[in-house]
Amino acid sequence: MPDQRDYAGMAALSICEALLLAMNDRKILPEHEILGVLRDAAATHENASGSETDMETHRAVSDLINRIISGGNSVRRAP
Repeated sequence: MPDQRDYAGMAALSICEALLLAMNDRKILPEHEILGVLRDAAATHENASGSETDMETHRAVSDLINRIISGGNSVRRAP
């Protein structure tokens, strides 16, 4: 069963994705910079250190960010 942290994380992810889409739609940030932000965030977690439990969490976060990049959820790509 999800806990409050799960809900907070899902809300934060939804808000951030909406902000990235809005910034791209309004031409505040181009697609390549938005993808750069996402890649930087993934790299931060890929290069993190800590206990095995911490590392497992960081790997999961990095994997999720990389799936967002692959899925194109944070930018509206032209057909």
